Amino acid sequence: MSGWERLINLDRRWVFAGIALAVVIPIATGLTLPLGKVAPPTRAVYDAIEALQPGDPIMIAVDYGPASMPELHPQATALLKHCFKRELRVITVSLNQQGTALARDVLETVAAETGVVNGTDYVNLGFKVGTAQVILGMGESIRQVYPQTADGDMTDSLPVMRGVNSYADIPLLVDLAASNIPFGWIAYAKERYGQDIAVGVTAVMATDLYPYLQSDQIVGLINGLKGAAEYEALIDSTGLGMLGMSAQSIAHLLIILLVIVGNIAYFASGRGERRREA
Repeated sequence: MSGWERLINLDRRWVFAGIALAVVIPIATGLTLPLGKVAPPTRAVYDAIEALQPGDPIMIAVDYGPASMPELHPQATALLKHCFKRELRVITVSLNQQGTALARDVLETVAAETGVVNGTDYVNLGFKVGTAQVILGMGESIRQVYPQTADGDMTDSLPVMRGVNSYADIPLLVDLAASNIPFGWIAYAKERYGQDIAVGVTAVMATDLYPYLQSDQIVGLINGLKGAAEYEALIDSTGLGMLGMSAQSIAHLLIILLVIVGNIAYFASGRGERRREA
């Protein structure tokens, strides 16, 4: 059997092992590849947060579940690091029932790194059922919709909520979602109350949001894992976004290489010629 034939008959488990190593090694070693130019919609979100003043409140809606964590958790982490660096007061809410736990996880992780304090620098208000009713209700009174936080504290008693009564007191809202919830924020918070909104979504959803970006109904858009990596680059903080993109890029390059080598081996071994003759 020729070398080309052996290559064609290579046990596919070696291919799976190669892909696994291509994914694991960059993350384990902290290898990051150049990202290139940051997409304008990602930079627009960064610029909107940069324009806020220290002490300003910002609302982040954690509207995704565990299935979307690989793309959206890195976005949330990068956003929170940026907000706390700017000394903003962060208020998280969730219109996804699984979002409360994910918000708590990312808040506690970033708080441990930055030293911010729950109740003073940030608060997790948690989940409320009824998307449209909750969004519209907060336009009138956040305290009426959320009399208590996800931790059971009285919302009125927290320094982080001082002077924050409705959207009129919140310069920017960022929705992180893997469903159609961003359209509810746009339809009710933006169109009814004039709330400035930025959005972070999974890559498969991004194309549905670009028309809203072009019509200025959202101020910016973070697109999937690549958007998370771009945001990490903007705040100069390497995280799972950049590491994940490096692993993904290396795995894709390996797959392309395997396809090329496989085709060369197929024709070099004479199989292509024999098939034409048959």
